[in-house]
Amino acid sequence: MTIRVLLADDQALLRATFRILIDSCADMEVIDEAADGKEAVELARTHRPDIVLMDIRMPGTDGLAATAALCADPDLSATRVLILTTFETDEYVAQALRAGASGFLGKDVGADELLTGIRTVAAGESLLSPMATRSLITRFLATPEPGNQLAPPERLAALTDREREVMALAAEGKSNDEIAEELFVSPLTVRTHVHRAMTKLAARDRAQLVVIAYQSGLVRPAPPPQ
Repeated sequence: MTIRVLLADDQALLRATFRILIDSCADMEVIDEAADGKEAVELARTHRPDIVLMDIRMPGTDGLAATAALCADPDLSATRVLILTTFETDEYVAQALRAGASGFLGKDVGADELLTGIRTVAAGESLLSPMATRSLITRFLATPEPGNQLAPPERLAALTDREREVMALAAEGKSNDEIAEELFVSPLTVRTHVHRAMTKLAARDRAQLVVIAYQSGLVRPAPPPQ
């Protein structure tokens, strides 16, 4: 299956570079390009891409507003947003994750890492590096803005003990394979628990499940090193 990618960045040269790289892969293709967030939303609604590679800082409608619009559109529930940013610990990235983005990459990312990131998100996984995730959670995600709580703590009562356990390990940045090894179960079993937790908590994807884990108090951010 070919992964269909929409590029959203105000820098034409960067878009051209990403297009050449992505189109060189047999399993993915760039279906269109947008120079701002408004155009990204319009093109996403036209093409229904699998992945939107979204720059945060664009003139006019920025990537944050575009991400919120895309993730709130029920017709685009199968479209995943992968954020491109200059700063991993940018507050806007945290807001994009709250809105439903599936992860983020630095703009200086290497070719292999970019392609792996696209494939990871297209497969339904989140793309959150453990170091960046800890920083984001400590600074922005663990304490939600007023009215921005994704799930109150009492919602966790709907989860089984094993679902809460798997969710907590996912929030620590562990992959399905790592969780499976720790709990002595199969990766498929872990994936099933993750998806059941997402369904019960109305999380758009694994990235939102991580945010909910911290906002609900299931997992608490470690204090920053002295």
